[in-house]
This record gives sequence, C-alpha cells and structure tokens, in this order.
Amino acid sequence: MSLATVDDPTREELQLLATTETEEQATTLYDTIHNSLILSHIIPYLPVSSVVNLAAASRAFRALIRETPGAFRHLDLSHVKAVQFEIDKIDHGGEVWRNVQLDENVTEDDFYSGPLRGIFSTLGRQNILHNVQTLVLDGLSVTSELCHEIINDARFNVRVLSIREVKNLNHRKLCQTLQYACRPTRRAGSPSLKALYVFGPRDWNQRSQMALASSLQHQGDAWWHKKGRILPRSVSQEWADCMFTCQGIIAFDAVLCQGPRHRNSPAYKGGSDLDSARAVATHALLGCESCHEAPEGLTRLNSSAVANLPLLAPLPLFSSSLKAAVNPREPYSSFVPRCMDCIRERYCTGCDKWWCESCYVLPGQSLGGHFETQPRVSKSCWECGNNCDDCIGRTQRVCKKCCAGYCTTHNEGCSMNHCDWCVSRGRGLGRL
Repeated sequence: MSLATVDDPTREELQLLATTETEEQATTLYDTIHNSLILSHIIPYLPVSSVVNLAAASRAFRALIRETPGAFRHLDLSHVKAVQFEIDKIDHGGEVWRNVQLDENVTEDDFYSGPLRGIFSTLGRQNILHNVQTLVLDGLSVTSELCHEIINDARFNVRVLSIREVKNLNHRKLCQTLQYACRPTRRAGSPSLKALYVFGPRDWNQRSQMALASSLQHQGDAWWHKKGRILPRSVSQEWADCMFTCQGIIAFDAVLCQGPRHRNSPAYKGGSDLDSARAVATHALLGCESCHEAPEGLTRLNSSAVANLPLLAPLPLFSSSLKAAVNPREPYSSFVPRCMDCIRERYCTGCDKWWCESCYVLPGQSLGGHFETQPRVSKSCWECGNNCDDCIGRTQRVCKKCCAGYCTTHNEGCSMNHCDWCVSRGRGLGRL
C-alpha cells in the first residue's frame, strides 16, 4: 500500500491566497455610487422612475438616495406617464366631466393640475419637495394657479422652472403672478425663482437633449452664436411688460428689445405711446453692417446684469444657479436683441445683415423729406423676403430663354441659366 504525501500550504501562502480572493471580489453598484460626487453626476441623467426604483432596491440604497444632498435637486417630470394629460377641454359639451364622474366641487384648476398636485403632495410627505431646485414640467398640463404656488408658496424652493409648451396655461394670470412676486414691497430674499423657461421649444426626450448638445458644439448657443430669428413667434405685450417688471430679479429664455423706438431703451428719444411700447426681442443680430455697433449698445456677458441675459438651452444639469443657465458653453460674442418692428426694412433675411438707425434712415423718414435714401433691402422673391443686394445677386437670375426672373433657391428644377419651366422637357430644354 502506497503512502500519500499531503502538501499543506504554509502560513505565508494562506495569507497570500486570502489577499488575492479579497482583491478579486467584484465592486458592487452600491460601492460605486456611495461616493456623493459620483452620485451627484449620475442622478441628473436618470429618469425619475429609475431613481425611485433604485431607492426601493434595498434599505441601503434608500438611505443613500434620501440622505445624499442634491439627489432630487434636478427633477424632470416631463416624461413621467402618471402626469401626462391627454383629455380635451372640459367645456366640450360636458362629456369629459360626466365620463369621469367628477364631483361638482372640483374646480377647473383641480381638474387640469390634478396629476401634478398628486406628485407634489407625495414628494412633500417624503420631505423631498423642498430639495427640488430645478423643476422641468415641459409639455404637461400646468395651470397658472399651480405656477402661483410654485413661485410663492414656501413649500417650494424652485430656482429654475421650465414650462415650455405646457397645456392649459393662462399666460395673462402667470404674468400677474410674476409681477406680484417681483413687487417692490416683497419680502427680502423672495422670490426663490431666478430663471423661467417659457418661450422656447422643449426637449422631447433624452435623445433630443443629446442631439441638441451635439448641435451646440457645431452651431453654438442661441443669441450668442446663432444669429437671425431666435423665437419662432412674436410674444404678446403682456409678457413684455411682465419681463420689464421682473428685470434684475427673474431671467427668461428671451430678452426685451432695446431699440431706440422703445421707451425702455437707453437710446429712446421720444415718440407716441403706441410706437414706444415695450416688446420682446425675436432676433439676435451682430453689430450694424456699417458701424458695427448699435444705438443702444451691444449686449455682452460681462457688461450686463446676469438676470438681464437670456437663458440658454438645454437646462444645466449639475447646477441650479442663474449663472450656469445664462453662461454660453462656447467662447461667446456680443449680440443685439431686436424685435421685428425695429428691423423692418433694415434687415436682410438671407445673410442676417442689418443697418442701424444712425447709419440708415428709411425712405420717407428723411429730415424734412428733401432727399431720398437708397433702400438697403428689397423684396425680389416672396419666399426669400427682404434681401440685400449681395443676396439678390446670388439667388436671382434672368432666364436666357424666356427672359423671366426666377429664384434659384425656391424654383426647384431650375439651372443657373434657365428657369424651371424652360428646363422642363415641355420647352425642349430638358437635354440642357
């Protein structure tokens, strides 16, 4: 019978083996995000449902999410299904009211803002609501009464609010709420709201936010880098008066026009009350083509109050400060904010050139009417609008066959020498 030799490991070998096994243990998710710095940079990218599910995974995760400062600082409810409102107006024959069997005491505000109020009530009971500093409600059903509570109620501590493209919002009442919050007799430190996104388009989903961030790297931020029309639609007079009242207190994703025709302009020289009414700027322009300046001066980042600068999209993820919301992401340049009335007959829609009031007097507005001024822009194509001579020379042609004028931009099928009709085979030029 043979003897077996047992080779027992030494003490040094056992210690080395234990050390190796400890190093080979995989790092858990809790170990990764337990660092508050890492967690604060991950949470803003997660939807609210993922954050709630993570907190429900275990007691350790729940304590980590609840006790970490800033875990719910940025709250985006725009993609939460529970607060989506797809019901038509309640006065549509009363059908909706009967279908859902609502109580007669339910008000219109309770009906339209009910889903969001339920979310806010739950967050308030869990002591989370007061920690929310950036609140995104884009595309949801948001009433002016709910906005009044968010802005003036002590339960909320919202500094950045986004209500772009919301439904059922009474803009007139919202303007009154903002003017009340910014009244001269307000208490010190109020309102907590410092930035309001309301005029621009909303970010539809996370993919659109990534696409927007990618486009900003190539095109730059609106107002500072992109020139031309910034707001797709004109803004009402009520909003212009509201923004003037909130100047220096609350910033918006638009700014007031400072053209000399407005009484809020530093270059205002008088005029009728109707013509001198305040207006919201819809265009961002470079300096005048002739003098490279503007009568009211250029808007620069360092020379203007932070609250008077336009808010930039997308919303800042890692900060709820006003400075982060207005600071351009790329090296910036100056711009001139103007409304359409201030640049009418002065602005080229093709290349965004314009001529200020000091360098160009419109025809018919000359001193005493004793001399005529050569127009700087003219309309040769209805689709192109008013263009300068350089843009007209690049886009307008005269057909060598029929001698008719045509636009190379809006006449599909044309060539540089023939219009679209002559190029077609019906005129025998299809082989050109």
